[in-house]
Amino acid sequence: MAIEPVTELPGGGALRLPRARVVPLSAPPSSYTAAVERYLTGAGIAKSSARIYRISLTTWGWMLAGEAAPTGPARRGAKPTVFPITSIDDPALPEVLAELAAARADEMDADTVNRELSIARKAIGWWQRQGWITCDPTIGIERRPAPPDRTKSLAENQIAALWRLGVALREKTFWKMLYESAARADEVLCLNVEDLYPQDKRGKITAKGGATEWIHWQSGTAQLLPRLIARRTRGPLFLTDRKAPAGTPTLDVCPETGRARLSYRRAEEIFEENTRLLANPLASPEDIEELDGWTLHRLRHSALTHDAEDGTSTPMLLARSRHASVRSLERYARPGVDAVARHVAERDPAARRRT
Repeated sequence: MAIEPVTELPGGGALRLPRARVVPLSAPPSSYTAAVERYLTGAGIAKSSARIYRISLTTWGWMLAGEAAPTGPARRGAKPTVFPITSIDDPALPEVLAELAAARADEMDADTVNRELSIARKAIGWWQRQGWITCDPTIGIERRPAPPDRTKSLAENQIAALWRLGVALREKTFWKMLYESAARADEVLCLNVEDLYPQDKRGKITAKGGATEWIHWQSGTAQLLPRLIARRTRGPLFLTDRKAPAGTPTLDVCPETGRARLSYRRAEEIFEENTRLLANPLASPEDIEELDGWTLHRLRHSALTHDAEDGTSTPMLLARSRHASVRSLERYARPGVDAVARHVAERDPAARRRT
C-alpha cells in the first residue's frame, strides 16, 4: 500500500506530499473468486496445497463480503456472495471483519483459524503487489494461541478399531494409504492412477513447495488398490460417488468414469463422521452428532509416532515424513500412550515379583 510521505518544515509542522499511485500490473479480476484463482496460479501455489488454499480463501470470501462463513454440513456446496476484489479496500470492512473472524475463532480450533488467517494474508499481499487493492483488512486480527495437543497420536488399539469399521472401499484404501505411507492427506488426494507403481508399493506425489517425491505403502494398501482402480488407467485415484459438475477442472475429472476427484473437505468430513464413536467411546449414540471425530492428519501423526516408538532412526523418519529439519519432526517423535504404558509396566517392581 502506498504511504503518503511527510516532510518536516524548519519552523515546525509538516508538509504532506501527493500520495504515490500504485499502477496495477494487470486489470483487476471481475470478482473475488476470480482473484483467488489468479492468485493460486500466479503465485505458484503447489497443486497439493492449492486445494487447502482455495477452501480457506472461500471461507474468507464470506467474511470479506461482511457475512458469517457457514460451518459443518451447511457449508457443503455453499458459495460466498459474488463481489469485486476492489471492495476489500472499503474503509468500513476491517471492523466488520474483525467481529466475524472473532466469532468464527470461538467455534473453530486455533490451528485451523491461524492457518486460514495466514493463507488470507498471503493472498492479500499478492493482490496488493498486483496493484488490485491497497489495504489489508486483516491487520489487527491476531493469531489465536494454540496449546500443544499431546494426544494426536492414536493408540494401536484405536488404529485396529479403525480398520474394523464397515466403510466403503474408497475410504478403506485412502485411510490405509495415509497411515502406511505417513503422507499428507492433500498429497494423497492429488494422486492419479498413472502416478502409481503398484509392483514397488510406491507412488509419485507433488509435495509442499511443488517438489516431486515418492511415498511408500505396505501390504494393506497394496491388497486394496487393484479393487479400487479396477480397469482405470489414468485420472484421479480417489473419486467422488457422482459425476463431476460442470466447470470442474479437467485434471480433476476421471476421463473414463466422468467422476470428480475427491476433495479434501469431503474426505475430512467422511473420516470425522465415521470416527465419532471411536473418539468418544463413552458417548451415547444419540448424542454422537454433537461430538467431534478424528482428523485425517492424525493418521500421519500416528504413523510417524509409531515408527519412532519402534526405534526407527532419525534419518529414516525424516525421509518418511519428508521434513527438512529434525526440529519439524520433534512433534511426531514423542512416544504415544501405549509406549509410555509399556515402559511403566516393564519397570513395575511389583509386576516383576509376580512374574
